[in-house]
Amino acid sequence: MIKNSLIITIVFFVIINIGCKIPEKTTTQDLQPIPATYQLKKDSLNINSISRDVFFKNMELKKLIDTALLNNIDLKIAIQRIASARASVSMANGITKPSLDLIASTGVEKFGNYTMNGIGNYDMNLSPNVNKDQQIPRNMPDFFLGFRSSWEADIWGKLSSRKKAAALRLLASEKGRQWLSTQIIATVASFYYELLALYKEEEIILKNIELQENAVQVVKAQKEGGRATELAVQQFSAQLVGTKSYLYLIRQYIEQNQNSLNSITGKFNQPISKQTTIDEEALPSIIESGIPSQLLSNRPDLQEAELLLSASGADIEATRKAFLPSLNINAFTAINTFNPSFILSPQSLAYGLVGGLITPVLSKNMLKSNYELAKAAQQESYLIYQQKIINAFQEVQLNLKGIENYKEFLKYKTEETQFLKDAVVTSKELYLTGFASYLEVIVAQRGVLDAEIESVKSKKAIFLYIIDLYKSVGGGLN
Repeated sequence: MIKNSLIITIVFFVIINIGCKIPEKTTTQDLQPIPATYQLKKDSLNINSISRDVFFKNMELKKLIDTALLNNIDLKIAIQRIASARASVSMANGITKPSLDLIASTGVEKFGNYTMNGIGNYDMNLSPNVNKDQQIPRNMPDFFLGFRSSWEADIWGKLSSRKKAAALRLLASEKGRQWLSTQIIATVASFYYELLALYKEEEIILKNIELQENAVQVVKAQKEGGRATELAVQQFSAQLVGTKSYLYLIRQYIEQNQNSLNSITGKFNQPISKQTTIDEEALPSIIESGIPSQLLSNRPDLQEAELLLSASGADIEATRKAFLPSLNINAFTAINTFNPSFILSPQSLAYGLVGGLITPVLSKNMLKSNYELAKAAQQESYLIYQQKIINAFQEVQLNLKGIENYKEFLKYKTEETQFLKDAVVTSKELYLTGFASYLEVIVAQRGVLDAEIESVKSKKAIFLYIIDLYKSVGGGLN
């Protein structure tokens, strides 16, 4: 007997030892170091200390942004995701606490005559120690009214790791909402400045149409006086018609941008105000590059990726500790009887308490699979985080350089436009005096139109780079 007990004990501890072997902790590679500073010239404004109002001062734009943040459907979906993540945290908190259920149940059961329970009940009813009230009926009712409780003791920290993972994902979902808000703000601003540029292009085209109409009238009068040919009239008229056709193309672009703005702000067909032109929008001063690590730390998408990476690490800890034995405690207390007349009797009070150590043995393949899945998810989170950091640095670098280069481009394009305007005046005077051909006038007029449109587009490009910079540094601090 002692020998058998010894064998059973040895087998038990061997099984426990097998079950307690858990995988080693995983490690991820170190991230690449971020360069100390951006290699661009500096001035008075530091990105690390600015807010949305520094980027976007236009009051109409601010109203559109506020409306979009209030009505945007994608943002409302993100808020619901946060609510789901919060519910997951509550669920994770619940698994570390004892469950308690109030149970009221009733039933009836008849045992066969040739079963252990049937024979045992029949034999027990014949016992002199059983009184009439204690005899078990052939069709035995069962009345249960009481509480059941179960609890898994978090002796290894497995459940705490699950709680940590859920809490980190809740924080990550909030950062995801912040990043979506930043993207919505940037999108609204991009559409708005596109629209201002289109309004200005429409104004330029209308002005050129008026000038070209005057030119057509002049050349027609000269033809009647014998100083111009029909070919000149046709050339001036063709230029006028081409400019008019471009006007309707611009108006279609305006319609598209207005629809896009209405869509993202959750509105229907509402026109956007023309109170401001892109010429009246002041460009910010040259922006100081700052320190990349400080800039990038403001980005919600990087913070989200970092939190998800930490959550994946907590998942791995939970799957590792699942290999260890778990301690489960179950208890109940209730009124339990097969005779309804004794349901309120103190003698029907029943209770129980049992504790058990559960060690996985044959289920270890499933645990290993869960562990490998968690490892793969952690590596994926690490690579995503690394990729986001690299991309974020490149975005800031590109946007700062874009602002700098397009400012220089706009400066020279403005000078070119003025020269071309002077050339139009000169060519008209020379044409009227016979020292220039009508083709020179047409070329000069076309040059002014193209240069003015390019100036508008270059200023719009600066604003778009500023908007992308706002997004690439995390949307400012507030």
